Amino acid sequence: MYPELRKPGTRGDLMRAAVLGVEELERRLAEEFPEAFHAGSGLAIVDVWHGGARVRQDDRKNSTRPGGTVSGPVLMQLADVTMYVAILASIGWVPLAVTTNLTINFLKKPPPGVLIGECRLMKVGKRLAVGEVGIRADGETDLVAHATSTYSLPSRP
Repeated sequence: MYPELRKPGTRGDLMRAAVLGVEELERRLAEEFPEAFHAGSGLAIVDVWHGGARVRQDDRKNSTRPGGTVSGPVLMQLADVTMYVAILASIGWVPLAVTTNLTINFLKKPPPGVLIGECRLMKVGKRLAVGEVGIRADGETDLVAHATSTYSLPSRP
């Protein structure tokens, strides 16, 4: 994942395909969570693969805080959504997966504009998934935030 935004497997690594693709995930998320996934939310899934995802957060007027930077809650939402998308892409449609922990470090003030979150799942077990998310301003290489997260997974057949 670091230092460049790239999909795993680009250097000859073996890579498993995502269980759910971008279009299906966006459709299902819009149906299940219309309050969060709608045209005005600015969220878009850029790419998914088994064990990871890349999500884009477009600039929104209400996401800038005093001082001309993107607010912390917007960064936390992007981290959480990116983790959730990575899990669903890797294990399939399990909408009852829930965040049990999210820790975020704000590393640099992001300028208003497009943000990219990239998740790498470190472990997906029967009951828990653990991952990390790096967030960058679009086109930049330095992280503006880094999050680690754990999700509780419901029983699956």
